[in-house]
Amino acid sequence: KQWYQRRVRGHGMGDSCCNPLSMGSVKKLLEKRIPGVYVVSLKIGDTIADDTANGFFMDVQEQLEMVCAKLGNDTALQNGYHAMGFSQGGQFLRGIAQKCPQPRMKRLISVGGQHQGVYGFPHCPGPWWICREVDKLLNMGAYTDFVQSRLVQAQYWHDPLDEEKYRKKSRFIGEINQEGTIRPEYKTNLLKLANLTLIKFTKDSMVTPRESEWFGFYKPGQDKELMTLQENPALWDEDRLGLRQLSEEGRLEFLAVEGDHLQVPEKVWLDEIIPRLKD
Repeated sequence: KQWYQRRVRGHGMGDSCCNPLSMGSVKKLLEKRIPGVYVVSLKIGDTIADDTANGFFMDVQEQLEMVCAKLGNDTALQNGYHAMGFSQGGQFLRGIAQKCPQPRMKRLISVGGQHQGVYGFPHCPGPWWICREVDKLLNMGAYTDFVQSRLVQAQYWHDPLDEEKYRKKSRFIGEINQEGTIRPEYKTNLLKLANLTLIKFTKDSMVTPRESEWFGFYKPGQDKELMTLQENPALWDEDRLGLRQLSEEGRLEFLAVEGDHLQVPEKVWLDEIIPRLKD
């Protein structure tokens, strides 16, 4: 089946499509281990510098529209593809699965993606001038219209101390998590996945809280006590995204990896990730 040999990857904050030490090495690994594979590393912008900067300063919804157009115009992907997103690329590709059903995404592997957003920004992996601007904008207020329209990380900022403002103002993570307007097609489209694999890093020092990588988060009104996906009334009891149905049908997998953010041991690549991209 032709689409089995098609792979699309989305990179994380501070990275780029073609960094030889990160996305470039992953591309080489996939090409070595999956003969005949066609790998697309998504680049947002005309240059690698644009791609890195846009990971901080380009509206996420605009990025998704751009990616959807790229996928639609790639004739090699028209029979479908598997996708793998790293860090914020995990939730961005989930957004593609929900908003861009053609061409069809068959499998999605989220490597350290923050599917309930973040409440903290402990490390900035980008250039110093970008990190300075990120700090400046977050200090202005993540939910102000000015910052929401300009800072990618603000668009998946999730303040458990002010859930009402988060639901009203979040331009991305709140929107794709059906926190406000319910769009039935988001659930319908996500349920088209044959499999969704969520990878959490057990010692992640980048993502706060790391449970967001498995759709967990802080219980509303405080930032100490956590709740799992299965304890979330909207996402589990109401099943607004279809995650409970995916789980009940054996199509939702939770994988814990020992280590810090995006530190994937070779054994995990060979035993856990690559086999999920082969079938």
